[in-house]
Amino acid sequence: MRVEVDQDLCISCGTCVDTCPEVFEWNDEDKAHVIVDEVPPELEDQAHEAVESCPTNAISEY
Repeated sequence: MRVEVDQDLCISCGTCVDTCPEVFEWNDEDKAHVIVDEVPPELEDQAHEAVESCPTNAISEY
């Protein structure tokens, strides 16, 4: 599983960072970004929850 954050849609609410800090963190522009190339299998449920919780649908899962 891979995820990506659309920087134009991110509003810095922090839900993804709070839900799955092993996959998401803040960048220099205070927006969330992905810090792994591929989500480890043991974190897929948390990452999927982060995708579903994003209020602006800025996170894509593929």
